[in-house]
Amino acid sequence: MLPYGRSRMARYSAAHVGGVAVNILGINAVYHDSAAALLVDGVLVAAVEEERFNRIKYGKLPDVDNPHQLPERAIRFCLDHAGLTADDIDHVAYSFDPRLRQTRYRAEWWPDPRAEEVFLLRLGQVRGVADELFRRKLRQTFHFVPHHLAHAASAYFPSGFDRAAILTVDGIGEAAGSTLAKAVGTRIDQVETFEYPHSLGFAWEVICAYLGFAVFDASKLMGLAAYGNPKTFRRQLQEMIHVGEQDYAIDPEAIGFLSAREPRIESLLGPPRDPDAELQQRDADIAAALQEATSAAVMALVRRIKRKVPFDHLCFAGGVALNCVTNDLVRQSGEFSDVFIPSAPHDAGTAIGAAYAVHCAKQKTAPERGNATPYLGPAFSRREILAAVKTAGLTASISKNPARDAAEMIAAGKIVAWFQGRMEFGPRALGNRSLLADPRRPDMRNILNQMVEHREDFRPFAPSVMAEHADEWFEIGAHTKSHEFMLFASAVKAGLRDRIPAVLHHDGTARLQLVRRESNPRFHELLSCFHQRTGVPMVVNTSFNDSEPIVCTPADAIVTFRKSGIDALFMENVCLTAEG
Repeated sequence: MLPYGRSRMARYSAAHVGGVAVNILGINAVYHDSAAALLVDGVLVAAVEEERFNRIKYGKLPDVDNPHQLPERAIRFCLDHAGLTADDIDHVAYSFDPRLRQTRYRAEWWPDPRAEEVFLLRLGQVRGVADELFRRKLRQTFHFVPHHLAHAASAYFPSGFDRAAILTVDGIGEAAGSTLAKAVGTRIDQVETFEYPHSLGFAWEVICAYLGFAVFDASKLMGLAAYGNPKTFRRQLQEMIHVGEQDYAIDPEAIGFLSAREPRIESLLGPPRDPDAELQQRDADIAAALQEATSAAVMALVRRIKRKVPFDHLCFAGGVALNCVTNDLVRQSGEFSDVFIPSAPHDAGTAIGAAYAVHCAKQKTAPERGNATPYLGPAFSRREILAAVKTAGLTASISKNPARDAAEMIAAGKIVAWFQGRMEFGPRALGNRSLLADPRRPDMRNILNQMVEHREDFRPFAPSVMAEHADEWFEIGAHTKSHEFMLFASAVKAGLRDRIPAVLHHDGTARLQLVRRESNPRFHELLSCFHQRTGVPMVVNTSFNDSEPIVCTPADAIVTFRKSGIDALFMENVCLTAEG
């Protein structure tokens, strides 16, 4: 249950700012990536994904009959972190607008018309479920926020820009697969939409399933694409995704969307891959052609929005904004002087965006700008960590210098779990819930894939690199804030590729994370110690999990540590080793 009754901390906070604090809770629950976020007087104080608590990937299945299943544990964390109760919440924002869906929906979207009926009926229950959760009638304090507006706000306000063009590209909002918008001050205005079936996100879902992966395994296709030749299936993908100079269109029949009456995907690409079959070169070639077509389509939209919104800055959101290859093309295109992508551009981020949108609609003051930190989740005290160790029946040691000790272990070939501070918001581990290893070892990628993460051998790992040394190793160009979120693929300098084989993609690039001392001092200290020890200013960084959501609590960390081939676990200054 949510805590109730006005809290002492809430009263103190309100008094401290000279009035009653305005608290806005943002929720995403409509499809997948269930999440909650909290704004207190326009300041983002917490954001977390439900999957980190319930240990179910994406929080829940993306079914048409569950948009009313709210992320209760994520909501509870946000309130507890801020010292608030349910009574302290002034507005609740849900990142989907059922009325917009009803006005834009077309009957041919679903092969079974009953699916849309169920979807709308469940959306009709959302407000009532929220009333029950908060034990009061929310009435005019509950707000449905258009999905792509929430995406846009989630990127724009953390960017720190005072005006920007905004591009959202995902599977679908209420009806749109892509939206062009313009932001000035606190106002975001839609400029143009590309509605279903013109969805690049859905194209990736279809090809994922066709190649024998789960529909949300886009990250696997991105890794596989590096091994393929896009020319082999270029013509076929061009039939599916038509790209012009400043637009794109998707043929639902050719690509085989659910709404297609006569899918042609097998006549174009051949029979689909069985999930248990070995991957073939043709599979990599299809992935490469899809990646090429996606990059071309997004670049067409970038040129289009630059013409319609000729500002210097671009914000990019939506699930497609997790495509690091495309992102780097956008960044280096020169169309915009700076490109910002948040740490959670996918649907979880709309919880933040919905809260920002309601703040701007209801408050006279602007929300905080430029707060782009991904470290918005739970943190745990040394006492809580030691209690979890005791419950597990283990014996821990206390490290006087965790960063140095962890760096020494990594340099010696050990795999180290690094559990520090507040958990990251978004799909990437960014140094607080990470598995770390030596990038110099040619065999490290296979060791991590087979022994720890239990995933496909072709999938690469990312380097986390000291920002001040990054240009010595990578062809980056101008650094952006979003380089800290592992969202761009940059070429490794040719003469240095042999020195860091564990993080090298097949095409000579790496999906790097720049680590600045100001943003994450503890992680930066570890990298600095490793650099002093080896001359290499980076480590392999992958998410601390094993076929599950990224770990959240000390108990989660200990369970994953014990069942995987991890050599050491550092939780703050508490250390567990496989030998101990």
